[in-house]
Amino acid sequence: MITHLEGRLVEKNPTDVVIDCHGVGYLAHISLHTFSRLPESENVKLFTYLLVREDSHTLYGFSDILERELFKLLISVSGVGASTARTMLSSLTPEEVQQAIAHEDITTIQSVKGIGAKTAQRVVLDLKDKILKVYGLDELSAVSSNTNKNEALSALETLGFARKQAEKVCDAVGKEHPEASVETIIKLALKKL
Repeated sequence: MITHLEGRLVEKNPTDVVIDCHGVGYLAHISLHTFSRLPESENVKLFTYLLVREDSHTLYGFSDILERELFKLLISVSGVGASTARTMLSSLTPEEVQQAIAHEDITTIQSVKGIGAKTAQRVVLDLKDKILKVYGLDELSAVSSNTNKNEALSALETLGFARKQAEKVCDAVGKEHPEASVETIIKLALKKL
């Protein structure tokens, strides 16, 4: 298995790069996140994952180990292929993907092109424990933040706001202020509704 490539960046496109390693050019498929972190033309190091299928061997490149590990976790979920995982890492930063899974933020995951409600739920169900364990994220903050959002949502519904509209605003407030109390979420949401 090829775990990393270090060499001269020969070709750089938003979806792939070619790296010359001592006269051999390796084509590596990348996310937009990795693309944005690569220099124009000099020596680079990419962490890689070689995906072996019956009909192809495809090399994926990542700017850091965190992104590569998230990619591996994502493709382990039934219904999430390499293309979908790469799209997710192009639409969201690795940290945003981690937070969305840890906080059970189905809406954020579903905002990625090609991911429906069932797949988003499966991603959270399959990966939440692994994300919390591997990356040492604070499960209590994830749970309390989600609980605060739900309580604020209930309060806004009681005040007469439509659930869908209130949910969008609460999600937006939650992204801007992840540690906000119920009262703070309600106050900020009322300003936006």
